[in-house]
Amino acid sequence: MRTVLIVVLALIVKAAAGQAPKPAPSADVDELLRAGIAASENGDNRTAIQDFRKVLALRPEMAEARAGLGSALAATGQFDAAIEEDLRALASAPDKNAVRMNLGLAYYKKGDLAHAREQLETVHLAAPRDLPAAILLATVYVQMGRDADAVDLLMPLEPQNESNTKLEYVLAFSLIQAGRDKEGVPRMEKFAKATHSANAYVIAGSSLLHRGEMTDARVDLNAAMQLDPSIPGLSTMVGQVQYALGDMKAATVAFQAALRQNPQDFDANVDLGAIHVKEHDYANARPLLELALTINPKSPLARIEMAKLDEATGRYAEAAVALEELVKAEPNWMNAHWELATAYMELNRPEEGKRERMIAQELRARQSKQEPEPK
Repeated sequence: MRTVLIVVLALIVKAAAGQAPKPAPSADVDELLRAGIAASENGDNRTAIQDFRKVLALRPEMAEARAGLGSALAATGQFDAAIEEDLRALASAPDKNAVRMNLGLAYYKKGDLAHAREQLETVHLAAPRDLPAAILLATVYVQMGRDADAVDLLMPLEPQNESNTKLEYVLAFSLIQAGRDKEGVPRMEKFAKATHSANAYVIAGSSLLHRGEMTDARVDLNAAMQLDPSIPGLSTMVGQVQYALGDMKAATVAFQAALRQNPQDFDANVDLGAIHVKEHDYANARPLLELALTINPKSPLARIEMAKLDEATGRYAEAAVALEELVKAEPNWMNAHWELATAYMELNRPEEGKRERMIAQELRARQSKQEPEPK
């Protein structure tokens, strides 16, 4: 998940020196410029565009109006036109950093991350303490997969800006993405509490879930549920946490809610099917596991759960065939060898059963701790 919160940066540069051959009355130009700035500040960008264009018709050299036009065009989604105006303003603007910031933002909104990075790195080099520029550059790094660079950029700025929620969010997200969960999760939780952000709680909770810290994950995911239970995948994660903590009733409720929201949710189908197998509710388990295998036929977890179901319902031959294929694909998966040993024994193939059991025992001996089951 790499979606981040970006603030729209309203930047206006100072007017460049110089005059047109036949200057318009200064009062008229100034009035139009003020009107354009006011319209832009009030969010009326279409009016701002008209006013800035009127200024430029009278004073084409006025960089402030051209930069304002570029900003207003970007705000209305006209990114190519905004970039063109910003590039023209850059040639004569006395405050080139402000124009580069507008330009970088326009490139970013357009999805041209390479050019956005180029402009924003130039701004950051000239003004390394410029917080909006640093946050936006870090956001670009995150979207380019350069999470460690985002961390290196923002970490030195944090001590003086701990109350800046935008910085904390991007820093927390980049730390988590860079594999530094222990540093990132507390920051993400702090952001979530300060802003009541359900999405932030989901990011923190899912990170804790994947680290196996189920009790803490449950706290964050339940907080997200209270704020916005409609977030896709949230009910599934709540179910997975409850399942891991042994609360099958709560897990079942959560997985059922997930499937009402999205019947094609692979994880919810597999995990709810597995719960039904454990509870000997084979009739309800089978359609869930069959659908999961339709969605992802190569999933080792779905395949072993279906094999367990087949064994439980006396379909040992079908289970053995599936498990033979599974141990070839996952030769170091202890549980697959155990299940295959069970199927062989039930099929009166004791030598093969003993062989698989010995393999499983050897794998258990080699493992200092239980490894996560493959997905």
